[in-house]
Amino acid sequence: MKKYDSKKEEGKQEENESRSVMEEILRNGAQKMLQKAIEWEVSEYLLKNEKAKDEEGYRLVVKNGWRKPRNLQTGIGDIEIEQPRVNDKREGRKFVSNIIPKYARRSPSIEALIPALYLAGVSSNNFKNALESILGEKAKGLSAGSILRLKTIWEKEYQEWSKRDLSMKQYVYWWADGIYFNVRLSDERPCFLVIMGALIDGTKELITIWDGERESKLSWKEALSDLKKRGLKEAPKLAIGDGGLGFWAAMEEEYSKVDQQRCWVHKTANILDKLPKSVQRSAKNLIHEMYMSPGKEKALQSYEEFLRLYGAKYPKACECLRKDKEVLFSFYSYPAEHWVHIRTTNPIESTFATVRHRTRQTKGCGSRMATLTMVYKLALEAEKHWIKMRAYNLIEKIIKGIRFIDGIEAVA
Repeated sequence: MKKYDSKKEEGKQEENESRSVMEEILRNGAQKMLQKAIEWEVSEYLLKNEKAKDEEGYRLVVKNGWRKPRNLQTGIGDIEIEQPRVNDKREGRKFVSNIIPKYARRSPSIEALIPALYLAGVSSNNFKNALESILGEKAKGLSAGSILRLKTIWEKEYQEWSKRDLSMKQYVYWWADGIYFNVRLSDERPCFLVIMGALIDGTKELITIWDGERESKLSWKEALSDLKKRGLKEAPKLAIGDGGLGFWAAMEEEYSKVDQQRCWVHKTANILDKLPKSVQRSAKNLIHEMYMSPGKEKALQSYEEFLRLYGAKYPKACECLRKDKEVLFSFYSYPAEHWVHIRTTNPIESTFATVRHRTRQTKGCGSRMATLTMVYKLALEAEKHWIKMRAYNLIEKIIKGIRFIDGIEAVA
């Protein structure tokens, strides 16, 4: 029988109590860090959409209290997270956290957490203890120096990814957009040109994140030319984007004979911005009828009705609509099952909603390359959750040139 050692037992008890106190401190630190990132994410979403208002001048996107606290499983026990509730009254739009997905119950991966917190302005020096408490064994040894090395590895990964061979790829749809950033340690304001695409099996994937100066024809031409150099010879059947002339002008030269589809979300916002609030609701209903109609003929009737009603008093709004007529209704020549995907740039907008900074300084991004690398890592994490195209079996028919009229396959 072993002899009972009271001093040894007391020592173990003190050690356990100390560990318990330390773990509690780490849990508190982790909770505060994640809470800060989540609140920042919501603040950015509200700022981006602060101009969205109804006809009475009230904001359509507002913070509406807090969700019920939820527990997140971490390497050192559960931590409680409170997420702000966002009320987005715009049709078809809602806020979705990229840091803590809706049904997540376990801590996010390093690949998702570090880029999100870095862009949120959290210093590398503050990562170590909190990351260990959030990620457990996966975060052992994550000092400021090791995080710096990790970012260096990610930078290398981005450089390799941006040179990967694309000769075996074929995309039927492209979504394109430009994302601006302010870089804290310089006066640069780079624009990252982003293209994502849909493959023949319906999978959506990130094609490129190009480091440009702005959404100019030259910057887009460089990005598209680079895709060709890496073997992407086949043009998509349809490209979806906003009204930025640079992308479309570059497409004409690099990938000609591609159908164009203007984003209806951007177009709606641009038109309503040129109308008084007193008529915005009725105008929005007519716009909604244009792109939600079951066929192009009915959509054009709503189009003509809009011009008739508002042409005399609000010529700028009507000109905004009229100038893109030929490329607003292209989606009617594609399968109806795909319309929800191709009427807007939402597939790419939603991915970058939390890292889009058109008007605000990005506090945490010290250099241009660091910013680019973090955006790349967040995009790859988001890519894992992108939903496949509906009825992707129809994509092969599109590639073969089979015609669709009002979303239905044309009878030969």
